[in-house]
Amino acid sequence: MTDVARLAGVSHQTVSRVINGSPHVRPQTRERVLKAMLELGYRPNSVARALVTGRSNTLGVVSFDTTLYGPASTLFGIERAAHEAGYFIIVASLRALDRSSVADAVERLRRHGVDGILVIAPQVEAADALLHAPGDAPLVAVEAGPDRGVPVVAVDQIGGAASATRHLLDLGHGTVWHIAGPPDFLEARQRLEGWRTTLETAGAEAPRPLTGDWSPRAGYDLGRRLSRNHDVTAVFVANDQMALGVLRAMHESGRRIPDDLSIVGFDDIPEARYFLPPLTTVRQDFDELGSRSVHLLLRIMSDGDRLLSSPHVEPELIVRASTSVMHRAR
Repeated sequence: MTDVARLAGVSHQTVSRVINGSPHVRPQTRERVLKAMLELGYRPNSVARALVTGRSNTLGVVSFDTTLYGPASTLFGIERAAHEAGYFIIVASLRALDRSSVADAVERLRRHGVDGILVIAPQVEAADALLHAPGDAPLVAVEAGPDRGVPVVAVDQIGGAASATRHLLDLGHGTVWHIAGPPDFLEARQRLEGWRTTLETAGAEAPRPLTGDWSPRAGYDLGRRLSRNHDVTAVFVANDQMALGVLRAMHESGRRIPDDLSIVGFDDIPEARYFLPPLTTVRQDFDELGSRSVHLLLRIMSDGDRLLSSPHVEPELIVRASTSVMHRAR
């Protein structure tokens, strides 16, 4: 910094203000300092800055080793939002989100000096583990989390499932079958609740739900079972990958989509519009989820208030060709 100051003809303090983005530097001076930094190949030392400011400008993220679309997209949204806010990300990726693993990951990130921690916690056990996180660590649960004690930023899963179910009922279907996700996922439970409550409110009988594991194979196997029941005219599937399997099973059984059966998925994965037929689904805004998560964490880091909260991110029903008005002659 002394070399940069000498070359630019300014004080050491002025160079520091330019590096830290202070508005109290004249544009011409800022330009001279930046030119000197470029000429000398100077890069600010983040470790030294952390020692002076007590902040590392780094956020930790606890995630789990998965290719599932939701958690992977959530992580990407967090990384983008953190970058825009001027923060780096350290990711602790776990094989399983059990209590001890989550606690170890949080402690490991704290030892690396992160300023705050985001935990992608879609499973019940991971959410419970957060209740035992250190009270002095700024922390936010993302995508799902406990219903008390920890700030949570999440998509309104119940509302999204309700919109999917209402859409099918409004098309004239007497009831809607449901292929649920694994019961240890909080989002699967919430989508199940939204489906069931909507049917009960409409006075429609709720068929016994089928349970899958988020994979196309599970959707295919459960779809084959449903294809043999010609009373099934509408199915809400808890994610788009399982819905893909259902579409394949129905095609093989000769059930036409949407003439014989309407299908709605959840997530709006990039491929959903290219399914045959294009899939009606519920879109989750993962960029907004990441942005709200990071900004809530930054507020907690600034205010020290662990009780801050954020409203749910609203999902959007995307209507495509896999649903249609029910024809009574079916």
